[in-house]
Amino acid sequence: MIIVRSPLRITLGGGGTDLPSYYRNHGGALISAAIDKYVYVSVIRPFTPGIFLKYSHLEHVDRVDDVQHPIMRETLRSMAPDPWQIEITTLADIPSGTGLGSSGAFTAALVKALSAFEKKPLDTGDIARLACEIEIDRLASPVGKQDQYISAYGGITCFQFHRNDKVDVAPLKLSPQTLFDLEDNLALFFTGFDRSANAILQDQDSRTRKDEAAVIDNLQTLGIDPVGNTPDALAATVSRHRHLRRAVAVDRNEPSQGVSDQRLDDQAELHQLERPGQAPVGIRVPGEHLLAFGADIRTTLVVLDDSNL
Repeated sequence: MIIVRSPLRITLGGGGTDLPSYYRNHGGALISAAIDKYVYVSVIRPFTPGIFLKYSHLEHVDRVDDVQHPIMRETLRSMAPDPWQIEITTLADIPSGTGLGSSGAFTAALVKALSAFEKKPLDTGDIARLACEIEIDRLASPVGKQDQYISAYGGITCFQFHRNDKVDVAPLKLSPQTLFDLEDNLALFFTGFDRSANAILQDQDSRTRKDEAAVIDNLQTLGIDPVGNTPDALAATVSRHRHLRRAVAVDRNEPSQGVSDQRLDDQAELHQLERPGQAPVGIRVPGEHLLAFGADIRTTLVVLDDSNL
């Protein structure tokens, strides 16, 4: 049996600049952090021939072309032709639709598992590139490259996306003390809702292709915005990026387009006014997660509790 786990992630800055419709014209850059929540893929060779798939549905087919799950179908197709004798099971620590990159994490894990199953080892960069090819090129999903790459590389990592599709990868330079401070002053909550990122990303992708000034200007600012190397500096960067992403929706006179939530935005602004210079940051995308971190996470949790958030 082969078991692969792939981490989910949070975005610390530059989200949206990893979409091909943007970086192929302007270049992109972002910082992403893998977390200790995972997608799991197990693969075995069953006793009987065929393709057995176990996820939220069950499938038993004889041919790859008959597989209903699009990512599984294209990944199997990319690895080897029929016939297959394989059973694939998927599990996750967190449900899909939580905004933590589960689709890209799943694709990366599946690529790794099938490459091991077929005895065709791939290095980390090849896993990320093939996962992106499957989702972006073959399935035409309106997604970026962040999720596949951070799941493959892990850590707190800087990615630079070049116009020729090359991706540069480097760990964010943080001192051990800063890493300890982040661990002690970061909290992630499930809001109880879920949603698909496709509609949000499809909207941004469409508007980027049209060169809408509001989208391009804000994404360019995201791509060059300096990022600090302390919890407070990172919190400030995340706060700025939240406002930039929301500004795109406000330009259209639409309610945030799934990028944030007005109730939490109001509370974050109030808390920043009450604690200038050391304000933790709250981010929440409807149907996703709430992320809070900064100088004093305990104070933030009290404020969130008092606000019934």
